[in-house]
Amino acid sequence: MRIRTNKHLVVLTNDPSLTAWGYCVMKNDIVLECGCIKTAPEHKKKRIRKSDDTVRRISEINKILLGLIKRHEVDFILSEAPHGSQNASAAMMVGIVAGMIQTISDTLEIPVEWYSEMDSKKFVLGKKSAVKVEMINAIKKLYDVPWKNIKYHDEAVADAIAVYRTAVGLSPTLKLLK
Repeated sequence: MRIRTNKHLVVLTNDPSLTAWGYCVMKNDIVLECGCIKTAPEHKKKRIRKSDDTVRRISEINKILLGLIKRHEVDFILSEAPHGSQNASAAMMVGIVAGMIQTISDTLEIPVEWYSEMDSKKFVLGKKSAVKVEMINAIKKLYDVPWKNIKYHDEAVADAIAVYRTAVGLSPTLKLLK
């Protein structure tokens, strides 16, 4: 890993989800690239096993993330810690997305830090509970982002940037690099 100061650090920040993965690449507090990786189950349509379809979705997301990391020479990864599940399938997805980020971090030797959704809400909005539009509006005031006015996209991007904003304020690693 290249050691850089916080000023030159390229950070990939994530709001992970198998359905709508929000990401943003930041440098010097500027958005270099952001978006939402949308995948949907297609096992019935493709007549394949559900597990094979899940692996297809994981692969799609990984390819995009690895492309971002390579293109921008990412030095540091941030992520919202996946949480909560309403059923066994949702619980499995929580584990999958956490494992994806941690595996990328481990194999590419890029440090990763995790923040809870509550950490981000409290840091950015000053409260632990908020609706998605509140986070979008708060991030709109702070960063120049190409919003698409598509609910799932803008929510995922805003949450990814909120994780970045939280880390800038709370991360012991980022403070050390200043």
